[in-house]
Amino acid sequence: MTRLAGAAFVTLLALGLGLGLASGAQAEGEPDLIFKKSTVWKLLTPDHKLATYAIDDPIVQGVACHFTVPEKGGVSGWLGVAEEVSDVSLACRQVGPVTFKEKFEQGEEMFRQRRSFLFKKMRIVRGCDAKRNVLVYLVYSDKIIEGSPKNSTSTVPIMPWGGAEAPACADWLDE
Repeated sequence: MTRLAGAAFVTLLALGLGLGLASGAQAEGEPDLIFKKSTVWKLLTPDHKLATYAIDDPIVQGVACHFTVPEKGGVSGWLGVAEEVSDVSLACRQVGPVTFKEKFEQGEEMFRQRRSFLFKKMRIVRGCDAKRNVLVYLVYSDKIIEGSPKNSTSTVPIMPWGGAEAPACADWLDE
């Protein structure tokens, strides 16, 4: 097999694997893609992008978070082996009446996403500012050897919705 034919085979194989992974059904608890915006154009491989996603808090009904993450293009991004940078922005809001499904601990993980082929994860954790009745969400990335100090915080004051009283997040803390 010539070098050119070998490169074409590897490219087609990678494309097939990438399309197979991208076309899979969305699992429950996975974020919804809102949109992507290219930031760096690449000629023959995917561009670098910023991707904005939405996710509902799995135990606090009526709260949704939106986060934007950079996604590397190029060959390593195309093959799914790129280590993504730790820059993530986060905004969470009350989108309906707040109902707690179960108790939770301060700093409990709400969502986790792999950000590299091995070791690196992005995490969104939740807490409660009991004095102000505000849910606090923090996004950060960690790595087995070395984490990242880059983070973003968003707060959701729990407000009455319709005629319903606002529940106290402190009542749902698992001490």
